[in-house]
Amino acid sequence: MKIRVVSSREEIFTLNPNERIVHLAFRPSNKDIFGLVETCPKIEVIQLPKSYMATVSKSIEMFLGMQRIQLLEGDVWGHRKDLNEYYNIPSSVFEKIKMMKTEGKSTEDIETKVSRESKLNPEMVAYIMTKEAPA
Repeated sequence: MKIRVVSSREEIFTLNPNERIVHLAFRPSNKDIFGLVETCPKIEVIQLPKSYMATVSKSIEMFLGMQRIQLLEGDVWGHRKDLNEYYNIPSSVFEKIKMMKTEGKSTEDIETKVSRESKLNPEMVAYIMTKEAPA
């Protein structure tokens, strides 16, 4: 599973329309969010750093909710955009989730442990758990 990292508003309109998970590494305006949803009609998740989440308007949150697009807080730790425009979620994350599910661990336990070990936000781990296998 890959997260497309977008570091500028100009980049939004060059995205592949099939992107499903996008991390915005800049403070987006309402116009940027609308542009992203228009450019990527299949988008499922928009991830923003914690400091930018507070600046997202209620109207955008409602709009994304109506579009069934999740707005998640989180970072892509250690990712270098100059080397790769995608952040790959390691297969070890999927293996750990699968192992813990087989052990009968609760969803909350899995989210907590996997997010601590992988530096992914618990909400992102919850999203990953809803997907069958890495894309």
